[in-house]
Amino acid sequence: MSVLAVVSTLGFIWIGSHAQAEPDATRIACDETSVDPIVIVADPSIAGAVDYTSSRLPVATNSGRCLLAKVVSQSSSDSVASIAAGQFDGDVWIPGSGVWIQRLAALTESLGRTTPEIENRGSLAVSPVVLGVPAAHAASVEAEPITWARVRDREIVAVLPDPQSSAASVAALYAVRSVSSADDPRQFAGALMSLGKQIPASADAAISTALAADEPTPVILTEVEVAEHNRDNPDDPLVAEYPTDGTVMLDYPFVVMPDEEADDGRTALISEFEHEIRQATQPMDTVGLRRVDGSGVLAIAGVSPSLPDAAAALQAAQQTQEIGAAQLDILRLWGIMTLRSRMLAVIDVSGSMEEPAENGLRRIDIFQQAAGGALGQFSGEVQLGVWIFSTARAGEQDWEDLSPIAPLADSTHTAQVMQIVGSLHQRLGGATGLYDTTLAAVQRVRDGYDPEMVNSVLLITDGKNDDENGIDLPTLLAKLQEQNDPLKPVPVIMVGFGPDTDLAAMQQIAATGGAAYSATRPEDLSAVLVDALYQRGCRPDCG
Repeated sequence: MSVLAVVSTLGFIWIGSHAQAEPDATRIACDETSVDPIVIVADPSIAGAVDYTSSRLPVATNSGRCLLAKVVSQSSSDSVASIAAGQFDGDVWIPGSGVWIQRLAALTESLGRTTPEIENRGSLAVSPVVLGVPAAHAASVEAEPITWARVRDREIVAVLPDPQSSAASVAALYAVRSVSSADDPRQFAGALMSLGKQIPASADAAISTALAADEPTPVILTEVEVAEHNRDNPDDPLVAEYPTDGTVMLDYPFVVMPDEEADDGRTALISEFEHEIRQATQPMDTVGLRRVDGSGVLAIAGVSPSLPDAAAALQAAQQTQEIGAAQLDILRLWGIMTLRSRMLAVIDVSGSMEEPAENGLRRIDIFQQAAGGALGQFSGEVQLGVWIFSTARAGEQDWEDLSPIAPLADSTHTAQVMQIVGSLHQRLGGATGLYDTTLAAVQRVRDGYDPEMVNSVLLITDGKNDDENGIDLPTLLAKLQEQNDPLKPVPVIMVGFGPDTDLAAMQQIAATGGAAYSATRPEDLSAVLVDALYQRGCRPDCG
């Protein structure tokens, strides 16, 4: 999805008192008809607080000029798009995170434009990233530790709004990466794969999914999004849960946009307005935002009055720039791990699959155990078909087509695939017709090639080719090379179960653009799938 995707907007209803310390501007009314107001474009989650400040204008400032402001509520992604296109109409931009400033730089560069020389004057407020849990399920979620590590391991099955349009999701992925292994990047990649099983387009869509779920389903949100939802939906409240192994914050920078025609007087008015809004703390409290150091006491249902760990909050508030700097790498890997896939699974059902593996289980038992968990990692965007093979399953043909390549979003198709996996032990027999089957599978996938998806063959076997009537390895390799089309790549991912696999031959086949693996335990297949998807970002030159 493009970075121009629209974020869900958050409205604002003022429910607080107007009593607060007066900012320093002199409260003298002035003639607003003779003044060109400064234009403040603010993310919807802070626009209400900004608008309250502007509603107290016009006033004559200490400099003697008349200060008047017009506030435009606009999603941060829309603002990035309009700035990059040179169509932004505002003196000041207050995005929903500094993440959007880095996103702006990346987008303008990709469009071949020059990034505007903006002036970031620092944050006005911050909001921590939390897990928003439907109130009916909050007690069961709170019964176990609430950590990013448990989100990583799918012990907490959280819904992640699309990171391309949600800065909170980017920050959450940053938190998950922070608690993942630095030595094995596949741990984080696996977490991305799991979190990408469903990708709601917006926070509102993610919340709707959670509220409709029978099982506890937290949503990754900012604290201010939880506050906003609870104000608008008192009958379906969320409870903000704060992970204990790391706090991440989104900031709200005050960004002055370039204006070659602005005189010193207008620049001074922008500074006066900045001073006004930095003094106006109560509107920030009321909308559900924290001070720039993470402090502040909120009186909003569903959120903690004060952040549970003040020291961690302060540290997180001081490190918001790190999230923005890391986001491009995170989004790149997210894109790789959540690419739409079209895959043909080709499963060995030769008689040797009945033989015991190292752990005492039959080889077919290992695969059947692993397949359920592996399928559970795929999103509904994946299309999957199933073949089985041994020798002479249909006349002289070594393979049997049991299920066409179709979306796993179709529950009927998914049930058919699971039924096939469950029946594999009843289909065993014959030798291993590996080479003929591999060639036919690649041809089948290429025949229905979808350029919008990653097209591949996943072949699982426990042995080496022993089909005396089929092609040999050099012939297979030559034909694969002959049919190779760089515009229609079909990598072959080969997984060998047990000690009898011909790993050398598998590696030669995989050298055409795929990968070869050896597996002995049920959990190995899940690790293989993660690795195979992870390597989509480096093929054909993966180390």
